[in-house]
Amino acid sequence: MTEADPPTMTPVPPAAPPSHRHLFLGMLQVALSAFGGGLSAWSQRIVVEQKRWMTNEQFLTGLTVARLFPGPNQINMAVYIGAEFRGLSGALVALAGMLLVPFTLLMGLGLLYFSVHELPAIDRVLAGVVAAAAGMALSMGFKILDQYWKDPMALLLALVVFLALSFTHLRLIPVVLISAPLAMAWYWPRHPQ
Repeated sequence: MTEADPPTMTPVPPAAPPSHRHLFLGMLQVALSAFGGGLSAWSQRIVVEQKRWMTNEQFLTGLTVARLFPGPNQINMAVYIGAEFRGLSGALVALAGMLLVPFTLLMGLGLLYFSVHELPAIDRVLAGVVAAAAGMALSMGFKILDQYWKDPMALLLALVVFLALSFTHLRLIPVVLISAPLAMAWYWPRHPQ
């Protein structure tokens, strides 16, 4: 390699499939990392970047599936990740990791909040947390953008949905009910004739 040649990066091999214990602890790490929102960003960072359980493409597939089903996206994502590696028992363990400790903390914080919620400082702190969560969501959007940058149809679908929700103020459910079948039909695997 000469000085003018750029360094080549060797791809990092994926990690071994996680055990039940690692699934629980990984989902617990996701849940405890995401105070104020941004669970998708933290989930991607932990599952793809830190633990290397999935590639970014596999993660995006799971996130798409999770968003198509009713219920909270990250609960669905935890079930997807757990089931992907350990079947039904993995799904239950990942779900427990995502819910047990955070639920207990949430109940305690809820009791504390209702005893001090009238203090002006609390409103300022919560406004800061909301701003941080919005930044994390934008960060995830930019991270996954490179996955779709070479796919004009994906960019067009994303733009149309963004415009429909942001500027025409259409409701989320009709937009999903129209855009999801269109996207699935467009990307449905076709066999060469």
